[in-house]
Amino acid sequence: MTEPTFDDKARLVAGASTWKTVDGGPGLPPLLLADGPHGLRSQGASGDSLGIGDSLPAVAFPPAVALGSTWNVELVERVGRALGDECRRLGVNVLLGPGMNIKRSPLGGRNFEYLSEDPRLTGTLASALVRGIQSRGVAATPKHFAVNNQETDRMRVDAIVGERALREIYLAGFEQVVREAKPWAMMSAYNRINGTFASESRHLLEDILRGEWGFDGLVMSDWGAVDDPAAAVSAGLDLEMPPSGRHRRIVDALTAGELDEAVVDTSIERLRVLAARTTEVLPVAPGPAAELVAAEAAREAITLLENDGILPLTAEASTRVLVIGEFARTPRFQGGGSSRVRPTRVIAALDVLRELSAATIDFAAGFTLDAGEETALADAAVEAASSADVLVLFLGLPDHAESEGFDRSDMLLPADQLALLERLKRLDVPIVVALSNGSVIDIAGWRDGVAAIVEGWLLGQEGGTAIAEVLVGHTNPSGRLAESIPLRLEDSPSHLTFPGQDSQVIYGDDIYVGYRSYDSLGTPVAYPFGHGLSYTRFSHDGLVIADRGDNCWSVQATIRNIGDRDGAEVVQLYIASETDRIRRPVHELRGFTKVHLAAGEEKTVSFDITPRDLSYWNARTGRWQLEPGNYRVEIGASSRDIRLEGTISSAGDGVIDPLRTDSTLAEWARNPVSARVLDTIKAGLPAGLAEKAPELVAMVQATPVMKLTTWGLGLTEDIVHDVVAQANGALGADTP
Repeated sequence: MTEPTFDDKARLVAGASTWKTVDGGPGLPPLLLADGPHGLRSQGASGDSLGIGDSLPAVAFPPAVALGSTWNVELVERVGRALGDECRRLGVNVLLGPGMNIKRSPLGGRNFEYLSEDPRLTGTLASALVRGIQSRGVAATPKHFAVNNQETDRMRVDAIVGERALREIYLAGFEQVVREAKPWAMMSAYNRINGTFASESRHLLEDILRGEWGFDGLVMSDWGAVDDPAAAVSAGLDLEMPPSGRHRRIVDALTAGELDEAVVDTSIERLRVLAARTTEVLPVAPGPAAELVAAEAAREAITLLENDGILPLTAEASTRVLVIGEFARTPRFQGGGSSRVRPTRVIAALDVLRELSAATIDFAAGFTLDAGEETALADAAVEAASSADVLVLFLGLPDHAESEGFDRSDMLLPADQLALLERLKRLDVPIVVALSNGSVIDIAGWRDGVAAIVEGWLLGQEGGTAIAEVLVGHTNPSGRLAESIPLRLEDSPSHLTFPGQDSQVIYGDDIYVGYRSYDSLGTPVAYPFGHGLSYTRFSHDGLVIADRGDNCWSVQATIRNIGDRDGAEVVQLYIASETDRIRRPVHELRGFTKVHLAAGEEKTVSFDITPRDLSYWNARTGRWQLEPGNYRVEIGASSRDIRLEGTISSAGDGVIDPLRTDSTLAEWARNPVSARVLDTIKAGLPAGLAEKAPELVAMVQATPVMKLTTWGLGLTEDIVHDVVAQANGALGADTP
């Protein structure tokens, strides 16, 4: 065989077409890739990347916004298996999903493709999806790595984010999915991060992803994300998608010695490994029909926000129910853009309501889905409503309001829908609102006077069945909010900096994203993170915390269904640091489990607490650090409905920050070596200073020690340098 040339190798590290990799001969067959994260948008080997052209029919599962609301790991893994089966059916080797970016702002145009505002919930559910997909011999591709939290200017925007927020919020979910589920591929993002394109960041792709986390798969670009092909390959990007025709840049870099040939060979080898993983015929046990899995996921995603007792709807034949809203007849079940699926079928809630309910079900459109002025439709709906016993009003965001490619400008429902709702409130007929939206909307502005609110999100093609079953009580709602719903857009912690300007967005909210901000500040919200009602009630008792040593604990609690209906509770574990040296959110989600209970049944749920659950990212030392002190363990039904509390105490991990010459006196006091020098400093201070001028003591403690060498306290620069060197030598650390 002829030795491959630079040109041959350069062509292999880019796609052959929009959806296919290059045929590299024996051991490197072409691979077929396909969107999307909630169902296949497969166009075969050719096609467009924008979701414009037709794709093959496939089951449209609930998008990530709905899957996140299930809080059900086992169910989400089954969705992943069904997605993998769909891929095998259509010959797809690599599925481009799940989407894992954090919902930093309620206005994110692609929020419907992402799971949560919380990295632990995101990482846990994404891991389940990846396990499910790859169990079928299909590669999952978590995306978009990383800090792709907006659509505005997404192909060039520079996300300026602190290292601690990067690690604790924006990378943590990706780290979890790599360590727990071992994805075979990863997709880099369009944007820059702190000045460097994600696809060209060696620190991100090699130092962190592969070096720290042990990722052994292939990294591909988002479609059209590569700015400089040679720089991207050098940084650790293995595959540019789709082909840009710029492979000569890689050839030129190889020829000039600017790009190491071994780096390109490594990328090609990763392609071979991916091909071996995805083309091997795996024994796959037949699973339930994909439509059944999609329907079950839709049922568990529906979140009951409000209910004054009107739901579930009565089954009496004499009851007249008027269903209003085009969404009941023409469901909006997915978002726009590259993830758009051509469904095998779409079920309308109106049809299922008529099948399930003995009540008289009438319908009035009320408005059009293009948010146009249709006064006649609204007038007809109001007239029909006056003689109804109950109104079920299907409201939501139209297709053009949220999509890949742009962010929303507000959280409001269309004006014509809000105007119709206000007219209906004046009739004094009970109103149930069922929502269809892929992102958080303003609810506080119109919820007064509404008897019940059902958040249906976007539920996939089977969503009509699911929401109808919830309304009539065939299904007990068990969804919980995976993102906070603020009272006002202005309350969002990212409001002042989202989406940035001049191709730069500053993450001024730092680690305080979503409930981490609302709960820490005590900001009133419409509905808190983790909230969701049920047609039954649950008690939480019997908290037991056991110390297992090495900064690990086990936690147990007993959950009982104290109502008269079967149902499911989502038990949430939060950890709160009671030390004040490090600035932290008031509490953070560290575990959860969904438990299904028959009426009167009780079960014990268990959690494990690890050192990582208590740690923060120390940006100065570049590592996770566990501070000594007490930590509060909280068991709750939402971030603001804490039912049980206990305390654990940790001695910390024993790590002490390296000293610097500009370390403060207070920081020296925490170091066992430098603390011995403090007697010299104290001896030079006036007697009784702490009692006479406590404010001066605080000032001295906050002063860099090197500055104290000019105060005549017997401390010299040589002593400072010597102590810093000794202290860091004892720690095995370099002197900063």
